[in-house]
This record gives sequence, structure tokens and C-alpha cells, in this order.
Amino acid sequence: MGTMTDFPEHELSAYRADPDGDPRGAVVVVQEIWGLTDHIKDVADRFAAEGYVALAPDLLAHVGLTAEVGSRIFALNNSASEQERLAAQPQLREATTPARQPEFAAWAVPALRGVVDSLAGEPGVDGRVGVVGFCFGGTYAFALAAADDRVRAAVPFYGTFPEHADPSTIACPVLALYGEDDHRITDGVPELEARMGEAGVDFTARVYHGVGHAFFNDDAPSRYNADVAADAWQRTLAFLGAHLGAHLGR
Repeated sequence: MGTMTDFPEHELSAYRADPDGDPRGAVVVVQEIWGLTDHIKDVADRFAAEGYVALAPDLLAHVGLTAEVGSRIFALNNSASEQERLAAQPQLREATTPARQPEFAAWAVPALRGVVDSLAGEPGVDGRVGVVGFCFGGTYAFALAAADDRVRAAVPFYGTFPEHADPSTIACPVLALYGEDDHRITDGVPELEARMGEAGVDFTARVYHGVGHAFFNDDAPSRYNADVAADAWQRTLAFLGAHLGAHLGR
């Protein structure tokens, strides 16, 4: 079990999970649009069990989208009742609109860089910091990689590339994971691959057949796919191990 830690200079708190023994690096875990839920904390715990210091910032609390609010809307959105799913839509729009404004990004990216500041200098981490994000967090995994050349590996799960980010400022390898049926996002992958190639980014896109958005979220039975999630997890660990596992100079 992890603990909460504060970054008062950014008005931010984060869930922190530490490994037993010396860390093999650190991972910033960026939440889905539902907030800092138990699922995201569990992902951080899983990274810690693999030897990483894991920090999951509670970004969305900055605009009032707490885990309690997000979990309530999440449950409605994934209900077996069509009436409840419909009822969730206006609530979801109201709760998430502030997080889609430019002012939020202008706060969130420096706040994430502040998390990297904290992690990079820790004894044992020695600058070996990666970022993994899901959905909304996938977008911010891209954004952090584009904004901070200390990030050594980025793994966005089903995230769109930020509208105003520049691929040419990404200094680390990127492994992007998608569900084929998540057309709103995945249909843009070929264009993104071309942009990344032109910018010289070491970019790998893995598109899983037969699954859609949020295939990794085991709190959403209608979306979760255990086999695909397990494969994505192993690929993520291998990718992080390759790029964070050694004391490498930049």
C-alpha cells in the first residue's frame, strides 16, 4: 500500500508507492479522466512491485474531479442500464469540461514536471524516470515527454496526441498502445506515426485487435480484456526495463 504525498508549490497531491529494496527507476502514472481511482493506485502498486518508485498525481482534483466524483460517474457510464448510461453523459461533460481548457494544461504540464523534479534527484532513481498514462493520462504522458527531456520512456495507453504539442521536442522512446475498435483515437495513429517519423522520434504503436478504449481497466468489465491487458503490461515492463533499467547518461 502506498501513501499520499504533497507538492504544495503546485497545489498537487499524489499517490506514492515504493518498491522493496533499491529502485530500478521511477514511473509517473497519469490517471484516466475518472480521477485518482483505486484502479490507478493499484497500477502504481503494481509498478512498485516490479521495483519502481511510482507516483500517481491527482491532477483532476485541481478542477474538482475527485476520485469520488469520477467513480460515481464511471459507475453510471458503465451501468447495464441504458437510462443510467444516458444520465451519466451530462454529468461527465460538466465534470470534465474544466480539464479540457487551455488553462488546465498550462497548470498540469508544469505540475507534472514538478513531479519529475522530485523523482529525478532521488537516491537510487538517479534520473531514470518514465511516464505511463491512460486515456486522458495517455495524452498527458505525450505532453510530459514533449515538455521534459529528462523523461527517458513514455507509454501512453489510448491517448490522443496533445493538440499544441510538438513531436520534435520528444527526446525519449515512446510505446503507444491502442484498441483497434477505439476509432475516435486509433484512426489517427497512421498520421501520428508519420509525424513522429518526420520528427525523428523512436515511436512504436501497438494496436490490439478486437478491443476498444480502456481495455486495461479491470474495473470496467465491459471494456477490460484480460489477455490483451496482460500482454500490454508485459510490453510496458519490458519497454521500461530497457530504457530505465540501467544507469545511462543522456
